[in-house]
Amino acid sequence: MPPYAGPSAHRSEDIAGTLRLLVALALAVALMVLDHRGGWLATLRGHIEIVAQPVWRLAGLPAKLGDSVRDDAATRARLAQENETLRNALLISGARIARLQASAAENARLRGLLGAVEQGGLDVQLAPVLDVALDPTRQRLLLDIGAKQGVVVGQPALDAGGVLGQVTEVRSSTATVLLLTDPDHAIPVAVSRNGIRLVAYGRGDRLELANIPTSSDVKVGDLIVTSGLGGRFPPGFPVGTITHLRRDESRAFLVGDLRPAAQLDRGRDVLLLRRAPARAPIGPAPDATATTAGTEAVGPAPGTTQATPPAGSASGPDPAAAAPAPAGVTPATPAPAAQEPVR
Repeated sequence: MPPYAGPSAHRSEDIAGTLRLLVALALAVALMVLDHRGGWLATLRGHIEIVAQPVWRLAGLPAKLGDSVRDDAATRARLAQENETLRNALLISGARIARLQASAAENARLRGLLGAVEQGGLDVQLAPVLDVALDPTRQRLLLDIGAKQGVVVGQPALDAGGVLGQVTEVRSSTATVLLLTDPDHAIPVAVSRNGIRLVAYGRGDRLELANIPTSSDVKVGDLIVTSGLGGRFPPGFPVGTITHLRRDESRAFLVGDLRPAAQLDRGRDVLLLRRAPARAPIGPAPDATATTAGTEAVGPAPGTTQATPPAGSASGPDPAAAAPAPAGVTPATPAPAAQEPVR
């Protein structure tokens, strides 16, 4: 057993502890007084902080890395969501812009059709295009109107530029338009500048003026319009512009290429002419004989005999009508009851 410690030993330990406390308090008071007067402890603390600062940073580095990873993950998720939102908005805006551009183009085209109708005083009906066939051997338009809407065979089809073709087949709710460029189509035309009468034939992807006499006053750039012969197409409607003239294989006639005035390969609507408007004769003011020859051929008056003009005269037979037509096409003939050159 340990020896017994009496009361004197406990008192000695208490006195020693009290002395140590008093010394510590005295030292603390002395240091505070010295620091307050001289400020040397502040300098010491500054040096200690400089030495301990890397340790503090190293100790706080894991927390900073964790915060940075969380912030980066949140930022990445937010940016991905914003990117997806902006991408969808961009796609929607692009679709809206494309639709507005299409609507603007359609508006401009309809304004052109309306301007042509108002300028010419035409009695027309608007026909939506249901289908298009523009291969070299078949040039057709299928319209979304038919006999129920008053469409009849033979109605000319127009757009803002000029003649498109004519109605060749009518059903109850649809109609078929034969375009000018169809290989089975031919149309009596005239040079707007001087009234020379010719025939324009369809060649699949273009129009062609065949059998032009070499002595005719026909030039590149001349506007070609309908002549009115045959009674199917009213006179004065634009058909095309001559872009090239060349000699045929026989070297006796000229052949001209036409750029169609109508937009045959575009547009969602066409105009169907209901009745022929009154128009002035084509070309410069001719005399009475030439005027009669430039309009639709009519029969002689009852009780009179129609004189036959001499060969080579200005009022003689049409050179284009007298020349042989290409195989498979029956051109118009300037007879008293002219027939339509379209089969």
